[in-house]
Amino acid sequence: MNTTAATPTRSNAVQRYGPWAVVTGASDGIGRAFAVELARRGLHLVLVARREARLQALADELSRRHGIECRVVAVDLGAADALPRLAEQTQALDVGLLVAAAGFGSSGPLVDGELGNELEMVDLNCRAVLGLSWHYARRFKARGRGGLVLLSSLVAFQGVPRAANYAATKAYVQTLAEGLRAELKPFRVDVLASAPGPVASAFAARAGMRMSAAQRPEVVARASLDALGRRTTLRPGALSKLLGWSLAMLPRWAMVRVIAQVMKGMTTHPGARGDALPDAPRS
Repeated sequence: MNTTAATPTRSNAVQRYGPWAVVTGASDGIGRAFAVELARRGLHLVLVARREARLQALADELSRRHGIECRVVAVDLGAADALPRLAEQTQALDVGLLVAAAGFGSSGPLVDGELGNELEMVDLNCRAVLGLSWHYARRFKARGRGGLVLLSSLVAFQGVPRAANYAATKAYVQTLAEGLRAELKPFRVDVLASAPGPVASAFAARAGMRMSAAQRPEVVARASLDALGRRTTLRPGALSKLLGWSLAMLPRWAMVRVIAQVMKGMTTHPGARGDALPDAPRS
């Protein structure tokens, strides 16, 4: 008898969370990989990013390939009016899953960068994630089920020279996810912090960063969705796991030194421009 894994995977995802998922940063990188994987599992999608044309092309592809419905919301999540606009456009949908993958980073000494860029990073990586989590977690709590996937990072667990502000924003996301998981568990709302290391995407290419051990975005998405409801934090990829294990017993000052060497190897080479880190690109 020939059976496939696709059928139960689809059924389980829809049964556990409901028919609709919201994915931010969906136009590229990790966010796009999450959208593709969720479509494969049978969920209808609200695709959110700044680049409408790329979102619409992805929506058309996923609808055609998987027979799902896709809605496109082109918005800059760092803007003050972004959350009300997204909330209004998803109000009538039975949304049960949020993947907050939009984000961007910077590399190089903080004082050599532009303050405006660093503040925009805080708005997108922290403020927007908080607003999205608050809004959809309230909806999920009221409906008695749901899931949040928040994108943390390999650099979220200690200070990181040459990525000080970016690492701080990801530490915020990591801590937020840990607290929310405990708060929302009694209401059958799952929360996961996904903390990948370097990811092969346009994010790294635009910064001229060297990522010889980069993880594929689709692997991060698949592993994260499989871990949702089972774990608080997932470190997808061999580098994330290796560094997590090796750094766990070190004092915090030593962790900073080790991760500084990792960052130095990724950013101090010809072509490194110093404006992006291993995460989803600014979408």
